[in-house]
Amino acid sequence: MPIDWFPLWLSLRVAVISTALALGVGLWLAWILANRQFRGKEVLDAAVTLPLVLPPTVLGYYLLVVLGRNSPVGKIYEWLFGEPLVFSWQAAVVAALFHSTPLLVKSARAAFESVDRSYERAARNLGASELRLFWRVTLPLARRSILAAAALAFARSLGDFGVTLMIAGNIPGRTQTVALAIYDAVEGGNGKTARVLVLIISGIALMVLSVANRLTSSPYGPRQTAL
Repeated sequence: MPIDWFPLWLSLRVAVISTALALGVGLWLAWILANRQFRGKEVLDAAVTLPLVLPPTVLGYYLLVVLGRNSPVGKIYEWLFGEPLVFSWQAAVVAALFHSTPLLVKSARAAFESVDRSYERAARNLGASELRLFWRVTLPLARRSILAAAALAFARSLGDFGVTLMIAGNIPGRTQTVALAIYDAVEGGNGKTARVLVLIISGIALMVLSVANRLTSSPYGPRQTAL
């Protein structure tokens, strides 16, 4: 029986789109948490982290309630695009986004907090706006850690299972990602397909994690200590 490669391509597309969206949302949240003091900051931080600790079924249920056809968001989406959001490949992107963004926010916040503030103060004294300061000073100084965080978010998006199953379903040729295809192959006794997909996804994840480790390691090698 030939292997259906659609789940692999769909997973890669979902991971790329969700990672790009996570960068847009996550960097903004991480910068606010790292640089601003306001009432409710701890609550916001906890809310961002919550998807990392909630069971996938709980997170999937929340998303079904918020994005379902009878919800305001679901009705607006269906009015705009002519089809419901749930049980579509776009819903798989949303599932991956909610599971990968907290990981990116945590890593990016740590990167922003590690930036030497003297460079930012110098830029402000020279008249740089906050937006210019972010793009020309803060982001370049933290770029290696942020790129590593993006790689981890991509790997996390690639392997999402529970939330994707809840809001996107397991529809072959439409919403079936590689994780769901592996599950179906094992349940159906198709060991060959399961082994091939497992090896491919493991190889991709290994390469992504290797890139992340390379980005987070010091470009100058290990620190030397005096004897």
